[in-house]
Amino acid sequence: MEIPNDRVIQQMQALIQNWTGINDSRRIFLSCYQLMTHNTLQAIERDEFFDSIWVKHMLNRFADYYFIALEKYETDPQAAPMVWQLAHNATRNFKAMAIQSLLLGVNAHINYDLVLTLVDVLTPEWNTLDEIQLRNRYTDHDRVNSIIASSIDAVQDEILEPAMPIMEFIDTVFGRLDEFVISNLIRNWRENVWNNAIQILSMESMEYREEYITQVEKDALKIGRLIYWDA
Repeated sequence: MEIPNDRVIQQMQALIQNWTGINDSRRIFLSCYQLMTHNTLQAIERDEFFDSIWVKHMLNRFADYYFIALEKYETDPQAAPMVWQLAHNATRNFKAMAIQSLLLGVNAHINYDLVLTLVDVLTPEWNTLDEIQLRNRYTDHDRVNSIIASSIDAVQDEILEPAMPIMEFIDTVFGRLDEFVISNLIRNWRENVWNNAIQILSMESMEYREEYITQVEKDALKIGRLIYWDA
């Protein structure tokens, strides 16, 4: 895979190489995340978004949340967001399947981190965005869903199957059904994320915002515990 000269991709690659060397299952989610980021950057290069600068800013801020949570977990696991504690802790259990490790990371990063990311990147312009501009922001957000959907085959072939050979059997038996289910699950999550971010931005009270964000994490934690039932 050709890797663009981007700080986020480089940080991810360094971690993946390290985790692969020590057989750390956290490489599974991060390899998927790197692939999605790479493909989104390529879409930016092809000028597929209304506002490429805004999308790249969002990508970088999104990655910040991942690396900040990781640093907290590495320093003091209890200091990391609970949904990330669940995702990282599960990778230490040899019984956890590769698909669980992947979906736990996707859940934490989308259903929690992405809400905070959208709030961060939309806040400076929130009071000046008109209806058309906000729709364009949403369209750019939604465009990423198509990139994710088109990347799932590669995630399954290059990342999941080497770690979980039964995935090859599933792919053979069910064809594109499994990819369809996963891409639609993520699309639904990302739609809910957008709605949560807009709800938070519409609140004037910081107290209400904080309460809502706390509930967002609790909801993500519930999803995580459904994915990883040993938690």
